[in-house]
Amino acid sequence: MKSNVTENTEVSRRTRRFKNGAKALKEIRSLQRTTDHLIPKASFCRVVREILINFSHVQQQIQSSALEALQEAAEMYLVQFFEDSMLCCLHSKRVTLMPQDCHLVRRLRGPDEVANK
Repeated sequence: MKSNVTENTEVSRRTRRFKNGAKALKEIRSLQRTTDHLIPKASFCRVVREILINFSHVQQQIQSSALEALQEAAEMYLVQFFEDSMLCCLHSKRVTLMPQDCHLVRRLRGPDEVANK
């Protein structure tokens, strides 16, 4: 016996539309709750090894605890840098971060900062 219901009936589903910026705010809140690293460990390790090779042409080894400390410091610096850059951006009544905001932050922090040397 054949059933009256066809197998190919599809229920049209609406895709969920978020308000502007709602998805970004949700992501920010979730990242603020976690203590995980933002940069993947393998990628950061490759960058550190590449920098080590550029400074000394001998194969260098680095302890995993030292690599983790470097990653923690680098992420903390980047987060603080972008926070200050966003403050400059908001001060100029914009919501889009531009390179000029980053340049201003570097200039305001002065030549004594580690990244400005």
